[in-house]
Amino acid sequence: QVQLVESGGGSVQAGGSLRLSCAASLYGYSDYCMGWFRQPPGKEREGVAFINKDRATTYADPVKGRFTISQDNAKDTLYLQMNSLEPEDTAMYYCAAVVVARWLTGTCLHWGRDRYNYWGQGTQVTVSS
Repeated sequence: QVQLVESGGGSVQAGGSLRLSCAASLYGYSDYCMGWFRQPPGKEREGVAFINKDRATTYADPVKGRFTISQDNAKDTLYLQMNSLEPEDTAMYYCAAVVVARWLTGTCLHWGRDRYNYWGQGTQVTVSS
């Protein structure tokens, strides 16, 4: 059973930084994709950044150059470093994962939320202007 637990959210002023962490009981699986999604108030959940076991990454256009996704396999932890935060980044942030066959490790970097079947409980990020 895969379990994901996020931490690191909080309140920050525009231009500030936060680092989210996701403790993941996943790294024993052969291949997977993991990602960060966010859900702003009153809006749908959207993808932010994704990484696979080979450490290939993809980013949504609004966060490119500001956010960095990474993983520490020794600590079974996924991270999202968020710099130059903007009020538009205010949202509940969720860690998600999907276990895949080897031949899908590139493709799953581009999957939407419906393909991810393991989710954390979420952590709130609030950016004030």
